[in-house]
Amino acid sequence: MFLAEGAATTASTYSGFDPFVVLFTIVIVIGVVRLLAAPKKNPFAIGFGLVSLAVFVTMDVVMVLGWMGRL
Repeated sequence: MFLAEGAATTASTYSGFDPFVVLFTIVIVIGVVRLLAAPKKNPFAIGFGLVSLAVFVTMDVVMVLGWMGRL
């Protein structure tokens, strides 16, 4: 039990997947902007993009707060 507690406190909060989350967020932002600027609007795609963007922005905020040790 003692070794497990020590390992949990020394574990890094940075993951190799973190840069991909940021890149996916940027791609979703580009997609939502393009959908909103399109002459023919697709409401389902805009809604899906906005929900996806909300999820990924929340993930980014939690990820950065974890890096800063405020979580």
